[in-house]
Amino acid sequence: MAAPKTNVLVDGFGRRVSYLRLSVTDRCDFRCVYCMAEEMTFVPRKEILSLEELALVSQAFVELGVTKIRLTGGEPLIRKDIQTLVKNIAKLPGLEELTLTTNGSQLSRLAPSLFQSGLNRINVSLDTLKADRFKEITRTGDLAKVLNSIKVAKSAGFNNIKINSVILKGRNDDEILDLARFSIRNNLDLTFIEEMPLGLIDEQQRDERFISSAEIREHLARIYKLTSSSEKSGGPARYYFAEGHDTRFGFISPHSENFCSSCNRVRVTAEGRLLLCLGNENSIDLRAITRNKPGDVDVLKEAIQNAMVLKPEQHHFNDAEQVKIVRFMNATGG
Repeated sequence: MAAPKTNVLVDGFGRRVSYLRLSVTDRCDFRCVYCMAEEMTFVPRKEILSLEELALVSQAFVELGVTKIRLTGGEPLIRKDIQTLVKNIAKLPGLEELTLTTNGSQLSRLAPSLFQSGLNRINVSLDTLKADRFKEITRTGDLAKVLNSIKVAKSAGFNNIKINSVILKGRNDDEILDLARFSIRNNLDLTFIEEMPLGLIDEQQRDERFISSAEIREHLARIYKLTSSSEKSGGPARYYFAEGHDTRFGFISPHSENFCSSCNRVRVTAEGRLLLCLGNENSIDLRAITRNKPGDVDVLKEAIQNAMVLKPEQHHFNDAEQVKIVRFMNATGG
């Protein structure tokens, strides 16, 4: 095989890929209603990338110009020895930011060691501040444990924690302002996320519970004067500041405010599928490459670079005829 011609990743539409979302497991100790079924069948463990394979994939992407990696799942903190993986990725030359998204269930136990291992930032998923509703949405979660984990993480040294909230009409849209107040009071950033249409969930139900980012901003504007910000976090969120406060309100809007023209991201699932788009099934099997050529980062880099032609121009989450994604979000990587 010929060596890659350049050390950057550029897709067929001229977009530079600099951000990798890397799933370390499809397993989770929650069963959030918009993410997975209550009774899940997970990938056999032998089909999940090992810590060494995950580190090699990360190395390949960083050597191809990726500067930000986010560890996802499932719930990444239930992966055994996750601190070892964090330490190995954090030391890669050229990587500027290593972040992690968690449900917070294990964070109080692991936050200090994650900070010491080189993790830069944490996002905590939190859709409600009501204990009974939290249990209903997550099916298995404990709100008090998650709130305590946020405090522990701040004490461990994580000063830029961000809350992620998926807002669903009729389920938790009455808490938009409560979540905003909580974030301001605790000096946290808050990103509101439109529900992703992945998994075998009735489409009509999704239509009924969908709430757009614009509607959420209308709720916030009743209390706060919002000013659009040009700040970027390396991802798809668009940010606003509330006058008089340091908290940033972010909005990720795959339905209502398509951000595909500036997409700089790809995903690798826990079993090693390189997904070129969240709303598309185009992928290549990196696991097969890593296991056929163990430790060969150059072969892996060439495969990744060649795959860029599969990255589509945009997703079509607003077109029911084109949305045929049956994998749940936990299998995709959040």
